[in-house]
Amino acid sequence: MVSANKHHLPSSSSKPLNPKNPNSNPNPSSDAEMKNPTVTVPDSASIVPLSVDGSDQDAVLRQSEFLTREEVLRRRSRRLKQLAGYYRAQYWALMDEVRIKYREYYWEYGKSPCEEEKSGGGGMAEGSEENGHRLGLGFGEKDGYKRCGFAGCKTKAMALTSFCHQHILSDPEQKLYKACTYVVKSAQSGPVICGKPVIRAAVPALCTVHFQKAQRHVSQALKKAGFSGSSSNKPAPKFHVIIAEYVRQIQAKRKEAQKTAVENVVVKEEHIS
Repeated sequence: MVSANKHHLPSSSSKPLNPKNPNSNPNPSSDAEMKNPTVTVPDSASIVPLSVDGSDQDAVLRQSEFLTREEVLRRRSRRLKQLAGYYRAQYWALMDEVRIKYREYYWEYGKSPCEEEKSGGGGMAEGSEENGHRLGLGFGEKDGYKRCGFAGCKTKAMALTSFCHQHILSDPEQKLYKACTYVVKSAQSGPVICGKPVIRAAVPALCTVHFQKAQRHVSQALKKAGFSGSSSNKPAPKFHVIIAEYVRQIQAKRKEAQKTAVENVVVKEEHIS
């Protein structure tokens, strides 16, 4: 009887097993759902099955009891090549996605770790602990990122600088961009250029819009000079031919301007007389 009392199960009037946590969740299934949330499986109707190359040949040999070595090797080689093609396509798709994500991440949180604080002096790095800044990639900026330092501009600043792409030329320390040199109009003070930022290594120094416009002007000049860009039999025109055609067009415009000016003077003299 003594041994039986030692191993008997506790009754309903006994104390709880965990007295330190009386407010424990009576429903353990809810904790399991929080730790292991359910994963939504896509509908089978939305999944398009992959077709196996040579499935017609496999269907013919499906009822065969034995296959020759050549048939087995041919089927395995065909399936292996198809599977390798799928993996290759998936790999490059993931590489493109990673490249896009990396560019977005660097654009959002990129910050130069070697940028020195100008006002503090002493050569302390911006991300060091001595000047009170937190180490990182720019997560501590207001609203998650810096805004352009140009007056009145609320666009996000480019990575590693305090200006956006439109106002990047306002940064005196940048070395990557220069202004577009396309002449928009002529004024008394001088020619007015476009001034949009373009890569410094770009030749000619034109933005995308004005580069296409210059290409159209060159093609029109070549057509007037007798060269057609669509013909592959004719040799490409030399540089002096293009320059000569440009000079001819400029001289023609000047002659027309002088002619109209003389006509206006003659009309004014007739009215005065």
